[in-house]
Amino acid sequence: MRPWLRELVQRIRTIPIYRFTALVVAAALVFGLVVLLRAVLHEDRSCAAGVARPEDSGECVGVSASAFDFGQRRFADTIRAVARENSSLKAGTYVTVALYEPFTATDTDTLNDVGHELQGAYLAQYRANHDNNGETPYIRLALANPGATGVYWERTVDRIVTMTKSSDRLRAVTGIGMSTDNNKKAVAKLTRLGVPVVGSSITADDLANGQRGKDPYPGLARVSPTNTDEARALASFAKVTADRALLVYDKPGDPYTKTLQHAFSTLLKGSPYGSWPFTPPADRSQEGSTPNTFRQITDLVCDTDAPLDTVFFAGRHTQLRQFINALGRRGCQSRTFTVLTGDEGSYLTGDDNLETSALQHGVSVRFTALAHPDAWLNKAPATGGSAQDTQDLDKLLAAAKTAPVGPVGPLSLDDGQAIIAYDAMQLAVHGIREATPDQQKIPPLSDVGLQWPQVKGSLRVSGASGWICLDVHGNPYDKAVPIVELTRQGHARFVKIAWPEGRPPSKECLPPA
Repeated sequence: MRPWLRELVQRIRTIPIYRFTALVVAAALVFGLVVLLRAVLHEDRSCAAGVARPEDSGECVGVSASAFDFGQRRFADTIRAVARENSSLKAGTYVTVALYEPFTATDTDTLNDVGHELQGAYLAQYRANHDNNGETPYIRLALANPGATGVYWERTVDRIVTMTKSSDRLRAVTGIGMSTDNNKKAVAKLTRLGVPVVGSSITADDLANGQRGKDPYPGLARVSPTNTDEARALASFAKVTADRALLVYDKPGDPYTKTLQHAFSTLLKGSPYGSWPFTPPADRSQEGSTPNTFRQITDLVCDTDAPLDTVFFAGRHTQLRQFINALGRRGCQSRTFTVLTGDEGSYLTGDDNLETSALQHGVSVRFTALAHPDAWLNKAPATGGSAQDTQDLDKLLAAAKTAPVGPVGPLSLDDGQAIIAYDAMQLAVHGIREATPDQQKIPPLSDVGLQWPQVKGSLRVSGASGWICLDVHGNPYDKAVPIVELTRQGHARFVKIAWPEGRPPSKECLPPA
């Protein structure tokens, strides 16, 4: 034994037993305090399997396939139905599809949108698993939350990519409901890493392939037309001449508003009126000071002379509602005006802050919806969609009120979000099953995104929103665009189906080269 150690042992032996015991107890207390401090300083930030709170946030972000509802009671019924369906699947028989949405959003309009897309995706999952004519694999649905504004997109994308290599066998992502910068980054990384994506309600032209002949998002497919196609369909319906219209637009804009502005500007070439900008908060769900700007713009609208009677609006739904409210209070009440806008108009039907008095005093609002439940019910065109596809969804919706399909909570198809999410999931399932080799149960991840160019002709997806016939870039060709107007009570009333090409597609539904 070393001299110093021998001396230490001898000193310890000289310590009275009661003092030695006190030292041991004190050491134990110190150790316990250290453990407690570490627990406090390094708290467990998990929320559920695959979901956790980032160090700088209280939001639960990540990917969940359980009954975890992200703290949103309004989603609880549907998520329980999803979890019940997931738990019924046997290991080795299914693949996972992630629904990518801001499940922890805070504004009511976005929450309504997310809730309806969740319901639509689940109904498509249930149909795929129970009305499949023996087709496999079965579909497991996971919920991917990048945070209220999508700021944690990279963390969520990394989790999704990990699930492609695990027993989850994730094979596609759907949803991506809004055309935002964060969603654009998420789609770019997902597709760069080989994960197929099916966009539900994204419409921005720069969040699509085929622009200027380039495909920056390999493996991306969409079921909604681009803003340019929506504007073309709106123009074919409204037949507005440039001398009767002006443009109000978001500056600096985001992917949705920028491409909508460009599309409307193209329609208004030669207009004698300038285009009038407004600058909203960075988070466009916030009110900000834009009501003051819109009050001033409506004064300027009144300063114009007839025949001006139409305003094209390139902005998000919060600012759209503010503008309609301001226009309803305009000084020139004797003049009537029509506001034409994109699919963000669908949010207005659930917006309690919309002043419907504006709609009763000379203001009309028409917008391009992504889908509408009445579009195919009466005098529908012979091609481009069918009443039967809508009726199939209606039957499933009725069954979802009770077990075993539901309950999924209150569900309205009026804003089109449930319909378009249902169709996006149908397209994802189509790609997955077409990519599954004969005599095998699970498709290679790399093959799923290769199916999109073949979705046309007899291989089209017959969606409840209309036929989905994809071009070689994964974009829907000549997709039906319902034109919807707000009633005086603020409800959505279907007006007519419009077409980007000015007419329905042929019965072959083959996009031109």
